[in-house]
Amino acid sequence: MMSALVCVARIGAAHGVRGAVKLWTFTEDPFAVRHYGPLLSKDGKRQFEVATAREAKDHLVATFKGVTTRDEAERLNGIELYVAREKLPATDEDEYYHTDLIGLAAVTTDGDALGRVLAIHNFGAGNIIEITPLKGPTLLLPFTNAVVPAVDVAGGRVVIALPQEVEGDRDEDDASSS
Repeated sequence: MMSALVCVARIGAAHGVRGAVKLWTFTEDPFAVRHYGPLLSKDGKRQFEVATAREAKDHLVATFKGVTTRDEAERLNGIELYVAREKLPATDEDEYYHTDLIGLAAVTTDGDALGRVLAIHNFGAGNIIEITPLKGPTLLLPFTNAVVPAVDVAGGRVVIALPQEVEGDRDEDDASSS
Protein backbone atom coordinates (compact mmCIF):
# COMPACT_ATOMS: atom_id res chain seq x y z
CA MET A 1 0.00 0.00 0.00
CA MET A 2 1.31 3.44 -0.90
CA SER A 3 1.83 5.77 2.05
CA ALA A 4 -0.24 8.92 2.34
CA LEU A 5 0.95 11.75 0.14
CA VAL A 6 0.95 15.35 1.35
CA CYS A 7 0.78 18.31 -1.04
CA VAL A 8 3.76 20.57 -0.29
CA ALA A 9 3.79 22.88 -3.33
CA ARG A 10 2.14 23.92 -6.58
CA ILE A 11 3.98 24.86 -9.75
CA GLY A 12 2.90 28.17 -11.27
CA ALA A 13 3.71 30.02 -14.48
CA ALA A 14 7.05 29.87 -16.25
CA HIS A 15 9.56 32.51 -15.15
CA GLY A 16 12.12 33.66 -17.69
CA VAL A 17 13.42 31.62 -20.62
CA ARG A 18 15.67 29.00 -18.93
CA GLY A 19 13.06 26.67 -17.45
CA ALA A 20 12.38 28.41 -14.13
CA VAL A 21 8.87 28.43 -12.65
CA LYS A 22 7.00 30.21 -9.92
CA LEU A 23 6.60 27.75 -7.05
CA TRP A 24 4.05 28.20 -4.26
CA THR A 25 5.00 26.15 -1.21
CA PHE A 26 2.68 25.06 1.57
CA THR A 27 5.41 24.38 4.13
CA GLU A 28 6.33 26.51 7.14
CA ASP A 29 9.82 26.99 5.64
CA PRO A 30 9.34 27.64 1.90
CA PHE A 31 12.76 26.14 1.12
CA ALA A 32 11.92 22.83 2.86
CA VAL A 33 10.75 21.45 -0.52
CA ARG A 34 14.44 21.10 -1.46
CA HIS A 35 15.05 18.63 1.39
CA TYR A 36 12.32 16.01 0.85
CA GLY A 37 13.95 14.29 -2.12
CA PRO A 38 11.99 13.88 -5.32
CA LEU A 39 8.57 15.51 -5.30
CA LEU A 40 5.74 13.54 -6.88
CA SER A 41 2.74 14.44 -9.01
CA LYS A 42 -0.60 13.58 -7.38
CA ASP A 43 -0.82 10.25 -9.24
CA GLY A 44 2.78 9.44 -8.26
CA LYS A 45 3.78 8.83 -11.89
CA ARG A 46 6.03 11.89 -12.31
CA GLN A 47 8.95 12.97 -10.15
CA PHE A 48 10.45 16.43 -9.83
CA GLU A 49 13.71 17.38 -8.17
CA VAL A 50 14.30 21.01 -7.24
CA ALA A 51 17.64 22.13 -8.68
CA THR A 52 17.59 25.77 -7.55
CA ALA A 53 15.22 27.96 -5.58
CA ARG A 54 15.26 31.61 -4.63
CA GLU A 55 12.78 33.76 -2.80
CA ALA A 56 10.44 36.09 -4.68
CA LYS A 57 7.63 38.29 -3.35
CA ASP A 58 5.08 35.64 -2.27
CA HIS A 59 6.54 32.50 -3.84
CA LEU A 60 9.82 30.88 -4.87
CA VAL A 61 11.40 30.98 -8.30
CA ALA A 62 12.64 27.43 -8.84
CA THR A 63 14.18 25.20 -11.46
CA PHE A 64 13.79 21.44 -11.70
CA LYS A 65 16.43 19.00 -12.89
CA GLY A 66 15.85 18.23 -16.56
CA VAL A 67 13.69 21.31 -17.24
CA THR A 68 15.76 23.81 -19.21
CA THR A 69 13.42 25.70 -21.52
CA ARG A 70 10.45 28.00 -21.09
CA ASP A 71 8.29 25.59 -23.13
CA GLU A 72 9.08 22.72 -20.75
CA ALA A 73 8.39 24.97 -17.75
CA GLU A 74 5.05 26.17 -19.18
CA ARG A 75 3.83 22.57 -19.43
CA LEU A 76 4.29 22.17 -15.64
CA ASN A 77 1.94 25.04 -14.70
CA GLY A 78 -0.66 23.92 -12.16
CA ILE A 79 0.96 20.62 -11.15
CA GLU A 80 0.72 19.99 -7.41
CA LEU A 81 3.78 18.41 -5.80
CA TYR A 82 3.56 15.77 -3.08
CA VAL A 83 5.83 13.91 -0.67
CA ALA A 84 5.21 10.79 1.40
CA ARG A 85 3.85 11.71 4.84
CA GLU A 86 6.75 10.01 6.63
CA LYS A 87 9.28 12.32 4.94
CA LEU A 88 7.82 15.33 6.76
CA PRO A 89 9.36 16.40 10.08
CA ALA A 90 7.67 15.30 13.29
CA THR A 91 5.24 17.78 14.77
CA ASP A 92 5.24 19.21 18.28
CA GLU A 93 2.59 18.05 20.72
CA ASP A 94 0.12 20.82 19.85
CA GLU A 95 0.89 20.82 16.10
CA TYR A 96 -0.42 18.66 13.27
CA TYR A 97 -0.49 18.48 9.52
CA HIS A 98 -3.78 19.20 7.77
CA THR A 99 -3.60 15.72 6.22
CA ASP A 100 -3.70 14.24 9.74
CA LEU A 101 -7.16 15.77 10.24
CA ILE A 102 -8.81 14.24 7.17
CA GLY A 103 -11.23 11.53 8.28
CA LEU A 104 -11.31 12.52 11.95
CA ALA A 105 -14.68 12.57 13.68
CA ALA A 106 -16.17 16.04 14.14
CA VAL A 107 -18.13 16.51 17.36
CA THR A 108 -19.90 19.50 18.85
CA THR A 109 -18.74 21.10 22.09
CA ASP A 110 -21.49 19.02 23.79
CA GLY A 111 -19.92 15.83 22.38
CA ASP A 112 -22.65 15.16 19.82
CA ALA A 113 -21.51 13.54 16.57
CA LEU A 114 -21.46 16.06 13.73
CA GLY A 115 -19.70 14.16 10.91
CA ARG A 116 -16.16 13.73 9.58
CA VAL A 117 -13.44 16.11 8.42
CA LEU A 118 -13.40 15.96 4.63
CA ALA A 119 -10.76 18.60 3.82
CA ILE A 120 -8.94 21.74 4.88
CA HIS A 121 -9.05 24.54 2.30
CA ASN A 122 -7.49 27.95 1.95
CA PHE A 123 -9.02 30.18 -0.69
CA GLY A 124 -6.90 33.16 0.36
CA ALA A 125 -8.73 34.44 3.43
CA GLY A 126 -7.62 31.83 5.97
CA ASN A 127 -8.11 28.12 6.50
CA ILE A 128 -11.57 26.56 6.12
CA ILE A 129 -12.48 23.17 7.58
CA GLU A 130 -14.93 21.10 5.51
CA ILE A 131 -17.14 18.72 7.47
CA THR A 132 -19.26 15.99 5.90
CA PRO A 133 -22.20 15.83 8.31
CA LEU A 134 -24.19 12.76 9.27
CA LYS A 135 -27.14 14.42 7.50
CA GLY A 136 -27.61 17.60 5.54
CA PRO A 137 -25.26 19.65 3.39
CA THR A 138 -21.49 19.83 3.78
CA LEU A 139 -20.32 22.41 6.31
CA LEU A 140 -17.57 24.90 5.46
CA LEU A 141 -16.40 26.61 8.64
CA PRO A 142 -13.54 28.96 9.51
CA PHE A 143 -10.64 26.94 10.92
CA THR A 144 -10.10 29.24 13.88
CA ASN A 145 -9.64 28.57 17.61
CA ALA A 146 -13.15 29.94 18.20
CA VAL A 147 -14.81 27.47 15.80
CA VAL A 148 -12.37 24.56 16.29
CA PRO A 149 -11.40 24.86 19.96
CA ALA A 150 -9.86 21.37 20.20
CA VAL A 151 -7.99 19.07 17.85
CA ASP A 152 -7.27 15.59 19.22
CA VAL A 153 -5.44 13.66 16.50
CA ALA A 154 -4.57 10.79 18.86
CA GLY A 155 -8.20 10.60 20.01
CA GLY A 156 -9.43 10.77 16.41
CA ARG A 157 -11.61 13.86 16.71
CA VAL A 158 -11.96 17.60 16.34
CA VAL A 159 -14.35 19.66 18.45
CA ILE A 160 -16.51 22.13 16.56
CA ALA A 161 -18.22 25.12 18.21
CA LEU A 162 -20.90 25.82 15.63
CA PRO A 163 -21.42 29.52 14.93
CA GLN A 164 -25.02 30.58 15.58
CA GLU A 165 -25.89 31.24 11.94
CA VAL A 166 -24.79 27.72 10.97
CA GLU A 167 -27.17 26.24 13.52
CA GLY A 168 -30.04 28.27 12.03
CA ASP A 169 -30.78 30.04 15.32
CA ARG A 170 -30.68 33.52 13.79
CA ASP A 171 -33.88 35.51 14.34
CA GLU A 172 -35.63 36.93 11.30
CA ASP A 173 -35.56 40.33 13.06
CA ASP A 174 -31.73 40.23 12.95
CA ALA A 175 -31.80 39.79 9.18
CA SER A 176 -33.99 42.82 8.58
CA SER A 177 -32.22 45.25 10.91
CA SER A 178 -29.68 47.60 9.38
